[in-house]
Amino acid sequence: MSFLKKLRDRMFRSSDKIGEGLEALVADPMAAPAAGDGAGTAARPGLVGRLFGADEPRRLVDDAMLESLEDVLIGADMGVETAARVTANIAEGRFGKRVTTRELRAALADEIARIMEPVARPLPVYAQRPQVVLVVGVNGSGKTTTIGKLASQFKAAGKSVVIAAGDTFRAAAVEQLQVWGSRAGVPVLTAPEGSDPASLAFDALTKAQAEGADLLLIDTAGRLQNRADLMEELAKIVRVLRKKDPSAPHNTLLVLDATTGQNAVSQVEIFRKIADVTGLVMTKLDGTAKGGVLVSLADKFGLPIHAIGVGEQIDDLAPFDPEDFAKALVGQE
Repeated sequence: MSFLKKLRDRMFRSSDKIGEGLEALVADPMAAPAAGDGAGTAARPGLVGRLFGADEPRRLVDDAMLESLEDVLIGADMGVETAARVTANIAEGRFGKRVTTRELRAALADEIARIMEPVARPLPVYAQRPQVVLVVGVNGSGKTTTIGKLASQFKAAGKSVVIAAGDTFRAAAVEQLQVWGSRAGVPVLTAPEGSDPASLAFDALTKAQAEGADLLLIDTAGRLQNRADLMEELAKIVRVLRKKDPSAPHNTLLVLDATTGQNAVSQVEIFRKIADVTGLVMTKLDGTAKGGVLVSLADKFGLPIHAIGVGEQIDDLAPFDPEDFAKALVGQE
């Protein structure tokens, strides 16, 4: 199964929400026909028309239609500002014309892909050894699973990888990483429960340097962005790493849970200040109708989106492809 098909199949909540909204919008029986049209916008196509895509219902692109479109996008958690900008771009060159659901869906997919294209970048791999990748995020965002998948993928690509289980406050997170490490053949460095995570990060970097590892992936405890003490602890990890290597961490990945919707925006704002986030990974796109938040994040911050997750298997974390994502988000075949 291609990742696009898997993405489309598993993003059914987002694509259904947008798709159903577009169909209802175009077939709105309250929409008035254009002068001299002689047919309402909710006219049903005949059998032949349905088979060949002709004679589809059309809706006049006017202020009322655009307002409804903006509401659909906001409902998919695209955010007010981004939804307004996308709607305005859709209107350009189409205002006063009639469009079908299929045409509107295609235009929307193109516009979303245009926004996402500049941020679709794989995690960069540097000559620096070890390349230190710090992974941050709030509780339950999928950090630990993401680290395990990345480690397995990099190891399969021939890279030597070390994992540091920096969530020293949650035994389950350490155990989960150890399972992934065993599966991938990657060592997982741990410390006693409750230990200082900054000290573990320092020791892990020392060990990775000594072994000539290509990558050091450091897990961190899930932090609520409104907990000043936990955020300061994260800043301490960064400070301690830089004592050992002034250029570390070389990547700071913020893992975001798609089901949190627009709350992801505030998470990006806070984590950027504390940990100098360099890129994003979005998980759980298979379980939400809020997939539009990724468009909002790209539009607002322009941070690289390295990967997206739509499940628990190793191949359910894949490089971010803007066209595939846009088609899946709007339910386009």
